[in-house]
Amino acid sequence: MELGIGTYIGKDVKISWPHQVKLGNNCRLEHSIYFHYDGIYSSGPSICIGNHVFIGNNTEFNISDKITIGDNCLIAAGCRFVDHNHGTSLSELIRTQKGPKKEIILEDDVWIGCNVIVLKGVTIGKGAIVAAGAVVNKPIPSNEIWGGIPAKKIGNRK
Repeated sequence: MELGIGTYIGKDVKISWPHQVKLGNNCRLEHSIYFHYDGIYSSGPSICIGNHVFIGNNTEFNISDKITIGDNCLIAAGCRFVDHNHGTSLSELIRTQKGPKKEIILEDDVWIGCNVIVLKGVTIGKGAIVAAGAVVNKPIPSNEIWGGIPAKKIGNRK
């Protein structure tokens, strides 16, 4: 695991493949965070977190492809980031199918509220805000405020 200068990691943080995680400088991670790289062994990192990032307790990163989190992001408690899915073909059991996967990107200065779920292929633009409890399944432009299930635009930052 790559750990930046001045980064604090709380108790009971679990990491399935430490070499897949890179944390920037001056980050703060609360307790009970789970970094789960859900793939076969590969050189890392696939979970890349910038500088001055806050991650709240009970947040989970379930990553098969990659997640990139920019600088100065705030991620509240209970969030989930999942960059892959199961296959849905009728010709095979769901559990044995390879599903699609695609990188998640949070650009700089993003605020994610409590219990947000961010799904595969989503980019959240610089300065965007996602309201608590939202499910994000499509890209969010810079400086917009989104919320709901599925998430939709509810405002702009001023």
